[in-house]
Amino acid sequence: MKNPFVNALLAVLYIAIIALFLFNAPKIESTPSVLAPIVMLSLLTFSVAVMGFLFFFQPLQLYFEDKKKEAIKSFLTTLLTFGLLTLIFAGILFYIQ
Repeated sequence: MKNPFVNALLAVLYIAIIALFLFNAPKIESTPSVLAPIVMLSLLTFSVAVMGFLFFFQPLQLYFEDKKKEAIKSFLTTLLTFGLLTLIFAGILFYIQ
């Protein structure tokens, strides 16, 4: 993926899917088990890997190809786009409450 805007949108989409799962998880009846913390830590580890890929893979690839300015631009574009989308969602949340 060479488009930092797509990377930021995919990060937001991934977070939305996980948030939907966590929002609906209490509705699932289950008995207390050691599996719950295992699943949550596994989800955390997986999420860090996904976000690391979305935010860092392309910039690192560019960096190692000696395209350092493009690498920085790609990373910052992804980061700022993600930050802007986060602010938009926070604004929507603030507005509807």
